[in-house]
Order: sequence, then structure tokens, then C-alpha cells
Amino acid sequence: MPDAKDASADPPVRLSLPLEFQQEIFHELREEDALLVLARGLGLPRLVANLLHSYDAAGNSLILLVGAEDRENMWLGEALAEHATISGSPKCRGLRLVNTDLMSVGTREKMYAGGGIFSITSRILIVDFLSGLLNPETVTGLIALHAERISTTSLEAFIIRIFRQKNKKGFLKAFSDQPEPFTSGFQPLTGILKNLFLRKPILFPRFHVTVAKSLEGRRKAEVIELEVPMTDAMRDIQNAVMECVEVSIMELKKGNTGLEMDDWNLDSALHRNFDSIIRRQLDPVWHRTTYRTRQIVRDLSILRTILHALLTYDAVAFNKFLDTVLAASSPAAGSTRQNQSPWLFLDAAHTLFDTAKRRVYSGKLTDGAAVKDGLNPVLEEMPKWGLLAEILEEIERDVYFNPSAQDESNGGILIMCGDQDTCRQIREYLQTMHAGGDDNDDDGMESKPSGKMMMRRKLHNYLGWKRDFARVSNNLFSENQKAINGNSSNTSGNSYRGRGPPNKRRRIRGGGSAASAPLRTANGSINVAGDKDAHIQSLMQELAPSELESTVTSKVDIGADPLDDMDEFYELYDMKDVIVVHPYDGDMDDHLLEEIKPRYVVMYEPDAAFIRRIEVYRSSHANRQVRVYFMYYGGSVEEQRYLSAVRREKDSFAKLIRERGNMALTFTHEGANLDPQESFLRTVNTRIAGGGRLAATAEPPRVVVDVREFRSSLPSLCHGRNMIVVPCMLTVGDYVLTPNICVERKSVKDLISSFQDGRLYNQAETMFQHYKNPMLLIEFDQQKAFTLEPFANLSATIGNAGPADSDLQSKLVLLTLAFPRLRIIWSSSPYQTAEIFEELKKQQDEPDPIKAVQAGLEDGEDPESKTFNQTPQEMLRAVPGVTNKNLARLVLDYENVHAVASAEESELAGKIGKEAARQIRYFFDRSVWDEGGPDE
Repeated sequence: MPDAKDASADPPVRLSLPLEFQQEIFHELREEDALLVLARGLGLPRLVANLLHSYDAAGNSLILLVGAEDRENMWLGEALAEHATISGSPKCRGLRLVNTDLMSVGTREKMYAGGGIFSITSRILIVDFLSGLLNPETVTGLIALHAERISTTSLEAFIIRIFRQKNKKGFLKAFSDQPEPFTSGFQPLTGILKNLFLRKPILFPRFHVTVAKSLEGRRKAEVIELEVPMTDAMRDIQNAVMECVEVSIMELKKGNTGLEMDDWNLDSALHRNFDSIIRRQLDPVWHRTTYRTRQIVRDLSILRTILHALLTYDAVAFNKFLDTVLAASSPAAGSTRQNQSPWLFLDAAHTLFDTAKRRVYSGKLTDGAAVKDGLNPVLEEMPKWGLLAEILEEIERDVYFNPSAQDESNGGILIMCGDQDTCRQIREYLQTMHAGGDDNDDDGMESKPSGKMMMRRKLHNYLGWKRDFARVSNNLFSENQKAINGNSSNTSGNSYRGRGPPNKRRRIRGGGSAASAPLRTANGSINVAGDKDAHIQSLMQELAPSELESTVTSKVDIGADPLDDMDEFYELYDMKDVIVVHPYDGDMDDHLLEEIKPRYVVMYEPDAAFIRRIEVYRSSHANRQVRVYFMYYGGSVEEQRYLSAVRREKDSFAKLIRERGNMALTFTHEGANLDPQESFLRTVNTRIAGGGRLAATAEPPRVVVDVREFRSSLPSLCHGRNMIVVPCMLTVGDYVLTPNICVERKSVKDLISSFQDGRLYNQAETMFQHYKNPMLLIEFDQQKAFTLEPFANLSATIGNAGPADSDLQSKLVLLTLAFPRLRIIWSSSPYQTAEIFEELKKQQDEPDPIKAVQAGLEDGEDPESKTFNQTPQEMLRAVPGVTNKNLARLVLDYENVHAVASAEESELAGKIGKEAARQIRYFFDRSVWDEGGPDE
């Protein structure tokens, strides 16, 4: 078995930590258990990878990694494989994944016995711990990522509690690069350390002396800050939206005077997740709030989205987005004015919509089409576009006049954006910026970079979309809708993918698909079906960029063989001739920088963490030069959000440092009198008087829990109340408390859906067949009201029957009439549920896990089939010919539902019988158009 002592000595390991602060953190973590809170962008994955490699190279160890996301597993796996190749250590085995993919119990047991580093999902690890498949005493150490997500009742806290309860010698490390969650509440850092069973926090903000010394030395990155002024129209729109936000907050305060409203102001609304904060405060009384309050909460989220879209969408896309917002906010036919969003009646709202339209065109649209007296395209371009073109030209000159022969960078250009939509926008602009310049340019002269061609094409597509959108709106919202000609066809979505003209010298990749062009006829003219107005036809023709048309006609030949001239489509470019457009992707950006090795980086949108990644990248490589162009809109919400994010992180670290200095007492797991369950009981819930527990009995109480229930916090709370939790794959019920008591747990939303599909009646019937005292537990969320009123509308919405059938309470009455002996338990929270379970188990015998698993199984049915994914099994149960008995055979013999559907009738007959096979084949072979045929 792996021994914890084997990993305690420092082996001779080659590390990839070139910076001083990284080495300091690594050695501090190797010496003792601690919680590391690191500023974003300072290379947390690299630290974790080096720490794991040091234990991997030591060999004869069993290391568990919890809390890692899929892409982090991929990054760490590649890093460990690279470390193993460089070091050449024969003991390195790399990272192995244990996730929800099909993996038998025996396979996992053999993997654990062989040792190594395992990244395990929390649900699988807690089940293996409780079932005895993995003995916590054999674990060398536990590493927890995303420590900010570990709450008192989370699965990760449950895992750590069991690990520390049975293993006092194994190491425990926790990591986080999100300091803000550690500063909310009373002494939050102390509470987090108790949940993690740690006593020492390691704090490394950006202003740490060692960090500043490492990043601000001779190899400091060159950063050029570029403030881009917004246009007058953009500034007017921003001011109008902020006025709407301010008025909405005032209305919200008037209608909810009994709540804490210190943070309900314009500054918080712009720089924080304001709508979520308000909703969290209103959740306990949400069912008693007025319709106007709920509407304003939704409006605040919409207004924040509009602010973001103003700075990222082009003028046409932004105006199109406002059209959808206005249509979604418009009341249905017959509703009154009071049902509309209040901000739509403000003068600022009129300024918002009018200014957004004037950025695109002047004139009028009737039913989505331009009126006959003319429409004048305005097509205001985004200010950052022109600056981006100037930056690229400056880079081209710099590369030409100042080539760096000794530079190890690839010389490429990396443009970083906020999301994929912005990447596609920039890519399209760079492809067309030299094709839509001024028409008066002299021959032989390069046109000035411009988005004219792209914007004219977008306006052309917008006119087609607007026409069809107006018709849809009329169908949905107008009382007196006009008849729509049946022969009209939609051309707004019909487009082909064509290659726009390339940039002068550089190729572009990443960020989205190629630009789309309007539909054209065989002779190259634009086909606008349904438009009979000659003026509109000519306007659409005018808006179609001639440059694109010439490009299409010269490059696209319908009769050509796509495999001809392969060299034109596939060739290997040098990285210095490539512009990479990529969205910010958190820690994965470190890998991107190492792969591309750019000499020039353009930050199209501000991101504080990426600036630090650039600093770490530059400081880690002495022979790689990098110049960063940092763009932001001056005086905009974008600038304020960036400054606010930096300030919040700095303030959070300052609070953590003060709390660390004022900690009067930190507990240690080395104390002889410490009981992890006792500590958990005293901190998990203040409603337990004094944190006390009932006197210990000769045999601790035992609860059999279905493994699917470990998604909730209830098993952890039961274990915290000194109950032995036995995970099993149960067919009947969710919790078995005694040989006679079986409990089916339902949240209110799950209860409503169970009524709709009839699943609850089947579950109640099976419980009565195997247990004397079946119970239905209806559990509410602790943060919400303990009443059914908030779910009344949800129940009515899901159901399609009459009012009596849609009422949740009436359905509960019908359930009790059908099963008079069924006991219904109402619980306000998982905490109360754990207390109820404890009371129900008093003076009762303990359940037998083997009998609990066998309940509900047919004779000869293999319980192992219950461990497979339940969703495909539910799908197969709906197929004629599939019974509970032959379902187990199908699950074991076939990989998925598709394999069953593709099997021959003779093959199925040999497994489940001729009649069942005939019904299954008839079901899958039957045409869905048997009744009447499809619409042509």
C-alpha cells in the first residue's frame, strides 16, 4: 500500500518554476499543509502541476485531486507528461482520470491499489470512501482546487472531513485564485479553514513584495495603453441606459422598503452582479413581491446586457438587438400599459432607441422595409476598428525596420477579445477593411482601412431580417394582423460562406466562421423575394458591396471540382505571417502564450488577469520580447468595470491579510481531542443548541442512501450527525432509515415534474410493496420561503390540464387518497431533514443494505445493471417490448440505445425472446410519416 511517508522527503525533481515567487510558494507548500490564495493570472496551474510532479516522481504514493474541471485535467495531464519526459524518471505515471465514464468497481479498486495521481469527481470519491472501496488511510495526500467553492455542506468538504477523520498523517493542500468569495460574512477565512481542516493560509496578491520583484525587473513586458474615445452617439446611449438603471433602482427601493438597500445604487449596478444580489435578497419573499418589482429585477439584467452590447456589438447588430428587446418587452394583445417595463416610458429610453437607429440609417422603415422616399445609410463604425488597423500597420513597419534575429518568439500577432462573437466581428473586419474604402481613392493607392464593406453587407441582411421579424411580431402581438402572402420566401438567413479579401500581408485564424454574403442569382444580381418595390430592390442592390461580388465571382465556380488547386486552400504559413484572434479563456491563456509565442499582443478589451499572464510569460523567458497594446474606451462602463475589478481584488486581499493577522485561534487536526464530526456539528448550523449531539449508543445509527442522492447536501449532513452513511444503488426509495421506513426525497420542482409524468405514483406503489412505512419527503431550499406559493405558477405552467389538475395541493390530496398510508414529511431545509431522520431512527433497528439493494429487483436481475446511466434506461423502458426483466439483458449486452436500435431481430430474439424482439424492431423500423406523410 502507498505510504504517506514516502512523499515527505524532497526528491531530486526538475521543476519549471523560473520566477522567485513561484519557487517560494512551492517550497512553502511542500513543507506543510496550507490554503494558497493567489492573485489571478500568476500561474496557479503551473504551481499545481509542479507540486503534483514532485509527488509523482517520488513514486509509491496515492494522490487524489478533487475539484478539477475537464480542461484543467487536460492541462495538468499534458504538463505532467511533459515533466516526466524531461526528468526521465521511471516512477512517473502521470495523471489518471476517474469520472462518470463507464468504469467498473473492480477497475477502480485495482487502480487505487497501484497508486499514482488520480483526478476524481467528488461524487465518485465520496461513494468510494463510504463504501470502503478506497480506504482513506492508504491515501498519501489530497489536493483540492477551487477552494472558494467549498462550503460547509459541499461534497468536497464532506470528502475532506472523512479523509481527516481516518487519516491524520496524509497531506492536504487547497488552492484558489478567487479572493473575493473569502471576504463575505463574519470571519470568512476562518470558516473556510475549518471546512478544509487547515490552519495556515498563504496569501500572494499582485502587490506582494516577492511577486512585484519577480515581474518588474529587467524583463518587464512593454505595455502601451491606448484610450479610445467613444463616439457622441455611443456616449448618449450609455448615459441614457445609466439613467434608466438609476430610475429602476429608485422604483425598486420604493416598493421594497423593508430590505437592506445600502448597496442598491448606480455604482453597484454597473460593477457587480447586481441583479443576482437583489434576487438573492428577494428570494425568501419572492412570492409576496409585486409584479412591478419582479419586472424591474428582470429589466436591470436587460439594461446591463445593453451596456455590454453597446461596447462590443457593431451599430447594426446593436440596433438589431434593441429591436428584439423591444419586441420581448412589448405586452401581448389586449394587455394594459401597466404591464410594460417602466423604463420603456422614460425619455431616456426614447433617446436610446432613436440614437441606436441613427447610428445605422436615417429615414423610415415600414413593416421592416425602407419607404419609397429613401433610406440613407449612416453605418457608424466602432472606434476601436480604426485604431486596431493603425496598430497592425505600426506592427508591420516595426517588423520590417526592426527585425529581431535573436528573439525566440515566433513574431506573430495575438489579438485577445472578450468572447467568440467579438472574435468573429474582428476577423470579418480584418478580412474586408481594405476592400471597402473610399471610392475616390486614386488607382494604385491603397485604400484607407474601413469597415464600410462589412457594415453595408450587415445593413443589407438587417433589412431582410427586419421585414420578416416585423411579420412575426405582427403575428404574435397585433390584434388586427394583416394577411401575409403565402408565396413570400425568407432570404435573410440564406447565405453562403465565401472568403473575403485577405489582409495585406497576414493571414487570420481563430474566432469564428467566415463572413456571409447575400443570396445571389445565377447572373450575380441580388435576389430579394417578396419585395415588389423597385426602390427597395435598387437600395438592396446598392447596399451589396461590389468588392465582395467581384471576389465571389472570381473565386467561386459552381461547376468546379473542390479538390482542384489544393495549394490555394492548404499551405503552411509562418507564424509571423499569422494574426490569431482568440477569446480570453482563463488559465488556458497561459498555454496559448506558450504555444504561439507572440511578439505582439493586442488586448482589444481589458482584462486584468491577462496582463499578469503576459508579465509572467515575459519574465519567465529572457529571450522573448513582447509588446502589448492595451485598448479601452475612455469614460465608459468598460473602463469602470476593469478598475473596479482590480480594486475589489486588492481590497479582498487586504481584508484577508488583516483577518490572518487577527486570528485568535486556529484549530489543528493534530490535537488528540479533535473530532472532525464534532467540529462540523458546531459550525454547520446554529440551530443545534450548543452544537451538542445525542449520547453515543453501542451501535452508531446507519442510513442506506441511493448513490444519486450525493448530488445533494443531505448525506453530508446525516454523516455530520454521527450517522453511518452507506451508499448503494437503490431501486426503491432514496433513503432507507430502518427495515420498515423508506423515504423518497423530492424538491418542490422535482415533485411537480413527478406529478406530471406519473412517476411519483409508481414510486409510491413500489415502496408499499417492500416497506411497511413508506414516506414522501418534500424538501424546500433553505434560502427560500417555506411555502408552496412561489411554485403555484410553475405548477400551472408545466401542466396542460384544467385548473384543478394544475394545482399542486389538489394533486397531493389525490396522492393521499390513492395511498392512505403514505406519510408526507415537510422539511424547510436539508438541516431540518437530517434532524427528522435522527428522530425517526430513535429506538429503531438498523437497515440491512443488502436487503435494501435487492428490494425492487426481479428474480435473476443483476443489481450491477443499476449502476449504468439511468437516462438511456428510461428511454428503453418507453419502447414496446422492453420489460424490467429484459431491460437488464439489453443494458449489459449493448453499449447504448443506438446499438439496440441497430440490432437485427434474430439477434434480439436470441437474447430477449421472439415477441419482444418483434415489437422492438417494429418500433424502430416504423416510419414517423405513416399517418398522412410529411408536409412538402
